Amino acid sequence: MGIQDIIEGKRQWRAHMARVRALPPDYRIVYKEMRKYFFKVGPVDLIDGTLLAGLVEFFEEGAAAGKGVLELIGEDVAAFADDLIKDSPTYAEIYQKSVSEKRGPAR
Repeated sequence: MGIQDIIEGKRQWRAHMARVRALPPDYRIVYKEMRKYFFKVGPVDLIDGTLLAGLVEFFEEGAAAGKGVLELIGEDVAAFADDLIKDSPTYAEIYQKSVSEKRGPAR
């Protein structure tokens, strides 16, 4: 990764966060909590940027339609977040698998 890639990544992240700041307050709160959760859980797909960008786009459409964030995603924010990443491997799962493979079969 060169310096130009780092600069471009930073530019894209700033543009992404500007879109987040433009969301209504309830959407921003839910987005930030979900982002924090995704960074903690570590879905592998988070790196390519489509998960968070898609979430912002979904929230923008909901806000434009005049819906509240909980009306859009439901009352259980955690279940919604888990559903978004249910088919994505996480770094924790990859690590656990590598540890299990190193140990060999259980006795």
